[in-house]
Amino acid sequence: MTMNQGPVPHPVPSAGKPSVSLDLGGRTALVTGAAGGIGRACALRLAAAGAEVRAVDRDATGLDALVGRAQELGLAGGVEPLALDLTDLDAAEEAAAGTDVLVNNAGLQLVRPIEEFPPDVFRTVLTVMLEAPFRLIRGALPQMYAKGWGRIVNLSSVHGLRASAYKSAYVAAKHGLEGLSKTAALEGAAHGVTSNCVNPGYVRTPLVEKQIADQAAAHGIPEERVLTEVLLKDSALKRLVEPEEVAEAVAYLCTPQSSFVTGTSLVLDGGWTAH
Repeated sequence: MTMNQGPVPHPVPSAGKPSVSLDLGGRTALVTGAAGGIGRACALRLAAAGAEVRAVDRDATGLDALVGRAQELGLAGGVEPLALDLTDLDAAEEAAAGTDVLVNNAGLQLVRPIEEFPPDVFRTVLTVMLEAPFRLIRGALPQMYAKGWGRIVNLSSVHGLRASAYKSAYVAAKHGLEGLSKTAALEGAAHGVTSNCVNPGYVRTPLVEKQIADQAAAHGIPEERVLTEVLLKDSALKRLVEPEEVAEAVAYLCTPQSSFVTGTSLVLDGGWTAH
């Protein structure tokens, strides 16, 4: 389905034109959910800054496409694909060993009322979006502490700060991720490690596009009304966020200038939480 954003009051930032000055030469980064959407944009952005990026996703085909795109762009760093299902928690922790930058991005979504929400899906959402980040952070910290430098960026959401109906698992996981991120910030401060959340509103990704039918059914409205009447209802800016905009926020949190920014949430919600 085509999602009509309506009028855009200001030009949308151009994709593929990094604006944050960042040099990650000699650093290793790990990005989860890297085969598409925000994760893909973050992997390319960090590789453009010179990092060697471990791109983690269960979608091996998507990872191959990401590697191909990185090669086409001739980025300063490289992208190493790692096909991995994050429900394998031991493997997730092992994959994070030796990383300097960790971007916990992988997520999934199901829109259902609580009384209809499948318990097994609830458990899977919390495993992928909360327990796996814990294990990844656990795996990454020894290297970060040894070097006296590290950056942990957790892709939270406006739903880490606000709740929406019919998203019990997603909201619970994101709220938990906020707490985990703050705890990592407090423990890592003495070791030169920062930990922050980035909290976008609705981003132009397959995860959002797949919600349209579920949202229409849950709210009892036609699909073409979901974007304006549900997803962007509380946003002052009536457009979707672009993945590249989120990647620039992630890049900022990796710069030397952000070294005093830790234990907080960088919100990109178009004014949603200003209400």
